[in-house]
Amino acid sequence: MTTLFDSVTFGKITLANRLVMAPMTRNRAKPCGGATEQMAEYYAQRASAGLVITEGTQPSQVGQGFLNTPGLHHPEQVRTWRAVTDAVHARGGRIVVQLMHSGRIGHPSLYDSAHQSVAPSPVAAAGRCFTPDGPQDYPVPHELTADEIAATVQDFVTASRNAVEAGFDGVQIHAGNGFLLHQFLAANTNHRTDAYGGSIANRIRFTVEVTEAVAAAIGNERTSVRVSPGNTYNDIAEGETEELYTALVQALPDLAFLEVCEIVTRPVTRTVRDLWQGNLIVNPHATPDSFPAGVEAARQVLDEGLADAVSLGALFLANPDLPARIQAGGPFNTPDESAYYGGDHRGYTDYPALGRESSR
Repeated sequence: MTTLFDSVTFGKITLANRLVMAPMTRNRAKPCGGATEQMAEYYAQRASAGLVITEGTQPSQVGQGFLNTPGLHHPEQVRTWRAVTDAVHARGGRIVVQLMHSGRIGHPSLYDSAHQSVAPSPVAAAGRCFTPDGPQDYPVPHELTADEIAATVQDFVTASRNAVEAGFDGVQIHAGNGFLLHQFLAANTNHRTDAYGGSIANRIRFTVEVTEAVAAAIGNERTSVRVSPGNTYNDIAEGETEELYTALVQALPDLAFLEVCEIVTRPVTRTVRDLWQGNLIVNPHATPDSFPAGVEAARQVLDEGLADAVSLGALFLANPDLPARIQAGGPFNTPDESAYYGGDHRGYTDYPALGRESSR
């Protein structure tokens, strides 16, 4: 029987164990989108994960949706990320960068350029954006033209090449959580009448084109995708979720791995597992009371053969040495939710390692 501590190889990435650190936005990058020394420490502390997947990182300035999130579209950003990857590799870890274009989730006041957010259609998201001037309603986004869609695909390609230059072991394309690729997938955000809207085959087109272009640029064996079927976050209503992901999974090229973030959608996860011939990571949330994902849920999906590895978020956030703690049977640090987004080292790099609980 496969265990959390068996090694596995995903494309060109060899994992020492099957515990994956899930991508988590922490809002501690430089205002210019560069990585910081503190970020290097944060990720290096968690290098005992079989694989670290970084926070969402914008492939272009237009793709930024939040304050103090990192990018990979400028030489200075590439340089600063190199310190992060070097720190993780020095501790024997493997690290993949998640490329996340926020689409309509953003606000002009976040940027010096004051640019308008973009989306498949000019449909504003419900909710409010945290800006330097306080919470503000999400504005109506600019509808991407066909030429702008093609340029956005190239932004992902450029960012992926930058990721390789920065020393990352691979790239994860974020196609979930209500961000740009998910906005193209979802019926309530995609009202287009061209080749990118309407039918499921058209709504998946942009995600497939981005994935194929990135894989062609850096290799299928370094490319991965994250989806979150049925996720309503950021005002998303997909429509026909089972049919949507059946079509998408069958249309994707071979990848290093596919990651499914479950949002109480275990039947869809089983469908993906049946259809996807490659490596699968699951962030397990089978029931409403399974947030955040825990150790037993991780063991369950491996025992059932539902996944080849398991991604965990809050547990890795609060327990930098999580594999050792699981092997020891605990104890586990409790995450400080007040420090999730932004701030200094507190609730970021000061969680103690096993046996040093009194130091925090």
